[in-house]
Amino acid sequence: MLHDTLHSPYRGVVVDSPPGAGKSTLVVRAARELAAAGHRLMVVAQTNAQVDDLVDRLATADPDLPVGRLHSSDPDPYDKMLDGHPSVRASAKAADLAGMEVVISTAAKWAHVKNTEPWRHAIVDEAYQMRSDALLAVAGLFERALFVGDPGQLDPFSVVGAEQWAGLSYDPSASAVSTLLAHNPALPQHRLPVSWRLPASAAPLVSGAFYPYTPFRSGTGPGDRRLSFGAAADGSPADRVLDEAAASGWGLLELPARHTPRTDPEAVGAVAQVVRRLLDRRGVTADERRDAVPLTADRIAVGTAHRDQAAAVREALAALDAGEVTVDTANRLQGREFDVTVVLHPLSGRPDATAFHLETGRLCVLASRHRHACVVVCREGVRELLDGHPSTEPVQLGVTVKFPDGWEANHAVMTRLEEHRVRWRP
Repeated sequence: MLHDTLHSPYRGVVVDSPPGAGKSTLVVRAARELAAAGHRLMVVAQTNAQVDDLVDRLATADPDLPVGRLHSSDPDPYDKMLDGHPSVRASAKAADLAGMEVVISTAAKWAHVKNTEPWRHAIVDEAYQMRSDALLAVAGLFERALFVGDPGQLDPFSVVGAEQWAGLSYDPSASAVSTLLAHNPALPQHRLPVSWRLPASAAPLVSGAFYPYTPFRSGTGPGDRRLSFGAAADGSPADRVLDEAAASGWGLLELPARHTPRTDPEAVGAVAQVVRRLLDRRGVTADERRDAVPLTADRIAVGTAHRDQAAAVREALAALDAGEVTVDTANRLQGREFDVTVVLHPLSGRPDATAFHLETGRLCVLASRHRHACVVVCREGVRELLDGHPSTEPVQLGVTVKFPDGWEANHAVMTRLEEHRVRWRP
């Protein structure tokens, strides 16, 4: 793929990557090799957090490589930990970074860069989460580009409706990669076939449910990773589901069926209790890289579908003195990695199954952030809800049908989770 980036007659190269396959590692390696070959390089990411992470990774991997961090004019525009890298220069003006071999920024910031000589090469990170209109806004800044992304994650976000453009080749809400390939079907495409994040217990489910046409495998085998506890279980549902997750990689904590508000107090309380017990039982992880590492709060995450659910979980965790655990929506957890995750199922307690809650990418993100185990908290009745609300999305000419759809993916995931079910009776 790096050979195609440098020598292909085409202006673009696409690399598809499953969760945890090493997208960031690839981006850093490609940036270093392009810079070493004497090519000025711009890197486009989708969020400031992604930009800061890439700058940190690149400066750590190659301390002698001059890296520019192009940022906005906001009062606190970038993570100040970047100031600890002598090779990194930060500025709100592209002209100030003209001498840097690599310049990294968000697509939104790059769109405001004008009157500059085009870069020979660009790398677009998380390219499937970039809207095509954002690509159009920056396409004039580079001659050739490497597009790296995960096709199974969340679609690009838009605050306005885009139905009037559905099916058109210039639909601005479509992903940058889908639009790019629609106009340039002969572009070289590569695929990373191994996930180094997901354990052997998770990769088959995630691959089969969300990547049926581009399957991948885990880079580790059964028994290579272990989650154990220093304190015995107390017999509670929270402890029983944690023991199940430690043994199998998955756990389903199922509450009684009920239609609830989105911030279901019982489900939120169950999530918080699972996290509290994770910490109280002094979890220890072991994997192919290290033996017996304590499971600390910064290696645990809670994933939700909505921001108000995340806020409710944070409040519940703070009351249990577990506020250091990461809690966020699938959109914000995308691209991140933890040892253990606790997920509030998007369909838990709902009276209906909307397109938002059935979105394949949302469930894929929530089910693929962990290295050791994932516990899903959910009310009974998800299967019945799915069967009562089949997909009713309108069929539009020219629009590629997504496969698998959210209905099918949810059924596949629930079928597996039910093998590891523990019932919660408040």
